[in-house]
Amino acid sequence: MTGTETLFRPFALKGLELKNRIVMAPMTRGMAPEGVPAAKNADYYRRRAEGGVGLILSEGTVINRPASRNLPGIPFFHGEAALAGWQGVIDAVHEAGGKMGPQIWHTGSTRAGEWQPVAPVESPSGLVGPADPRGVAMTEEDIADTIAAFAQAAVDAKRLGFDVVELHGAHGYLIDQFFWQGTNLRSDLWGGATIKERARFATEIVKATRAALGPDFPLILRVSQWKQQDYAARLATTPAEMTDWLLPLVEAGVDILHCSQRRFWEAEFPELDGEEGLNFAGWAKKLTGAATISVGSVGLGGDFFGAFGGQGAQVTPLDKLVQRMERDEFDLVAVGRALISDPGWVRHVREGAMTDLKGFDAKDLAELA
Repeated sequence: MTGTETLFRPFALKGLELKNRIVMAPMTRGMAPEGVPAAKNADYYRRRAEGGVGLILSEGTVINRPASRNLPGIPFFHGEAALAGWQGVIDAVHEAGGKMGPQIWHTGSTRAGEWQPVAPVESPSGLVGPADPRGVAMTEEDIADTIAAFAQAAVDAKRLGFDVVELHGAHGYLIDQFFWQGTNLRSDLWGGATIKERARFATEIVKATRAALGPDFPLILRVSQWKQQDYAARLATTPAEMTDWLLPLVEAGVDILHCSQRRFWEAEFPELDGEEGLNFAGWAKKLTGAATISVGSVGLGGDFFGAFGGQGAQVTPLDKLVQRMERDEFDLVAVGRALISDPGWVRHVREGAMTDLKGFDAKDLAELA
């Protein structure tokens, strides 16, 4: 087993000071009744802070738009009751010595089971996937109101005392539906033939959020090539396309790119630098100069889809992760499912108690423990 000291170097950016490089990845739990986080939600995050996580990113929490969530238990990040609930969450995390940011979200036209929101779902072109209609295409007014709602949620997060804000621009949700040519067929300024053109919606959200937060508050954007609608989808097939996609977002105000891929150890462009070449986060850092978070099946006995089928109980060595961190390929690493079943995962790794690591068990998704 390779030593894990590199994971426990401090990290600092714009006043954000982390004791290690390990981030708790955002993971939907859907256990906020009426959209309001309660004591059990605060306790869930507090336990991960007590377990040594450097930075906690909340589950996706939605902006003030009709039909902005696709499951009834997803928390709101708007309204007096929900924001009071989030105040309890960040206070609990800070009391445990942790740092945290909310992941600000709009699920777009995506489906999640049979539940249907009261209002029509919205997306760039009234599609949930290529040639798969659902809901309505957003008007100019819808787009302007959505941009403002993202910025307002970020301001509320700063006011409540959160340490960072993350915008969710990945996995086939609303922002990503604007990126993706398969779901953005618009012929106005919000569409276009190139990824640079289709990134305008996200860029305007980042600009508005940065203006609202001021220059010194850390802002993270989560991005992905893959979509829940198409695991093989790719927004950028070359480094040049990736630059066109991501660099304008960094120039607009993103400090950290949270680069989601199914398996962090896979090279993003193996045809250029080999099978052991830079992963998605590595290329994003190289091309934009921004700090990056890598995420994708860390600590699982297979990728995260297999984990849901019971393949994650096996605990895998961290050698490949450590090797990439030692060469500063990316700055931070997000751990997801492993932290659901093992709140003390970070502490076990720090202490070298690898035999104490508990693999992910899908049954643990049934409760906040």
